[in-house]
Formats: sequence, structure tokens, C-alpha cells
Amino acid sequence: MELSPTWLPGGVATVGDVSDTPLLHGRRVTLRPIQPEDFETWQVVRRHNREWLATWEPRRTPGQPDPAEDRQAFSSRCGARRRERQLGTGWGFGVFLGDVLMGEMNLSNVVRGAFHSAHVGYWIDEQRAGCGYTPEALVVLFRFAFEQLDLHRMQVAIVPRNVASRRVVDKVGLRCEGLAERYLEIDGVWEDHLRYAITAEEWSARSVELQRAWLD
Repeated sequence: MELSPTWLPGGVATVGDVSDTPLLHGRRVTLRPIQPEDFETWQVVRRHNREWLATWEPRRTPGQPDPAEDRQAFSSRCGARRRERQLGTGWGFGVFLGDVLMGEMNLSNVVRGAFHSAHVGYWIDEQRAGCGYTPEALVVLFRFAFEQLDLHRMQVAIVPRNVASRRVVDKVGLRCEGLAERYLEIDGVWEDHLRYAITAEEWSARSVELQRAWLD
């Protein structure tokens, strides 16, 4: 699970005709930006999963309000994500099963120019883990990133002991590029991460297979 990786230098391009509130559909899941009116639903899911997710997420800055407990902080978070979409620098989505929020799937640090790449991070309600929702949502996100945003490379970085998250990328067959030592500070510790990636060329070769397996 990758969150807040270091920004990489490069130009940022506009996103053309892509809506800043896209609605993306898979076989079962729907991805859409989380809005301020989703606060109560998001709060319930985050509270329920607080201990489970704390192991894999960066700590909040001291004094920073918790968006799961502070409505204004949550609204500000939604506003920041919307600005990222408008600038084309990030695309954050809630993962829904019908009207039920199950988690999030985020495309962050979108850089254009010679890089044309982005990082992917995700989390899901522990009660929904292992049901195939996250790999399905990941394929939905890849289709959006490669076919609508015209990106060239997606990267996912995972703490090696995070077996559940590694299982997600294994299910969709992402290529492992090796270990990045002390890559991200997670829960107060600089953790090594395994780096996984997929490029536009790989998506072109495998898109029919992946969509047949997860979306059709």
C-alpha cells in the first residue's frame, strides 16, 4: 500500500476532456471521488478499520485534525483531492459496492513530461478483504490511467510483510522491480518497500486478459 511518496520533478499537463468527477465502473465495484457529504459513511469505515490500517499508513502530523473525526478536516481533504483532479496531479476515488463505501483507490503524484507516470495506493475495509474487490478496482484504475489519462507507467510500493496487499498485485500479475530500502515512513518507521509496476506497453498486451478476468 503506497501513500504520499516523494514528488518527482517534471511538467504537469492538463487532462483534456476528462471530468474532474469521473465515475468508473467494474464488474461489481464503482470508483468515484469521495465528496464532503460522504463524511458519515467514511467515518464509520475508517473507525472500524483504525487499528488494521494504522500499521500501513503514515502518522498524521502532530496537531493535525483527524478527517475521520473532524468534518471540516474531511471537507478540506475532499477539496484538496478535487484541486488535484482539476490540475491533473492526482485522482482519488472511493471504492463502492452499490452505495456501500469499502475503501479508496488513489492515483497520486501524476507527473507528465518525460516521466508520464504515477503512484497507486489503496486500502479496503478489512471485512471486505479477500473478496477480489481490490484487484478489480485496480484494473478499473489502470484502464482509466492508461486509456483516458494517457499515462505510461503505474507504480505500487508495498511493505514486504503486508501479505494482503502483495496478494492484490499478484492477482493482477504486476511486475516486481525489487526492494527499495527505507522508502516511506510508515507508522513512524522508515520501511523498506517492494516496488511493483505496469507500463502502457504491458497494459496494451494484457488489457483484454485483465478486463476479461476482472471486469467483463
